[in-house]
Amino acid sequence: MTACLSKERLKIGLVSVSDRASQGVYADQGIPELQQWLEKALVEPFELETRLIPDEQPIIEQTLIELADQHQCHLVLTTGGTGPAKRDVTPDATLAVADREMPGFGEQMRQVSLHFVPTAILSRQVGAIRNQSLILNLPGQPKAIKETLEGVKDENGKTLVRGIFSAVPYCLQLLSEIYIDTNPTVCESFRPKSARKNEK
Repeated sequence: MTACLSKERLKIGLVSVSDRASQGVYADQGIPELQQWLEKALVEPFELETRLIPDEQPIIEQTLIELADQHQCHLVLTTGGTGPAKRDVTPDATLAVADREMPGFGEQMRQVSLHFVPTAILSRQVGAIRNQSLILNLPGQPKAIKETLEGVKDENGKTLVRGIFSAVPYCLQLLSEIYIDTNPTVCESFRPKSARKNEK
């Protein structure tokens, strides 16, 4: 059976959670890093909704609800606020507004990051679904954002451990029937043959 596909344009919400960046103490690096990576990784055009907010759980919750419900973003990526510190409440806010948790995303992010730093075990990143939106918590550092999305690669660029974005296109297809693909030189997406275009 051929997959039922939507021609709707992909809409992505980017949320940078940082007290100091939101106060203008320093320039936010999370949203620019995410935008640059998405422009390289995604084949299809997409729309962005961006938010720079402080580490306040009610504000994070309100922002995620707005992006998922009002703007109907297919994908919402947060950056920052995922550690064990008292002000790190992004995962708590994500789970508070979620309909369902997607634990595999958090598990894989930590698995990837452990190849680079032992402190990856301190991360509380989660993946969750609200309505038809996939919400993923990413690290706050630009280098770590790229690593968790792309995975672990050797010196020749061969992927040793897949990053989380390999599974994102198929997950979005299951949630809302939107079909997107990635540039395999950046991150190769995976979906069953029955879910691929022009294949049965």
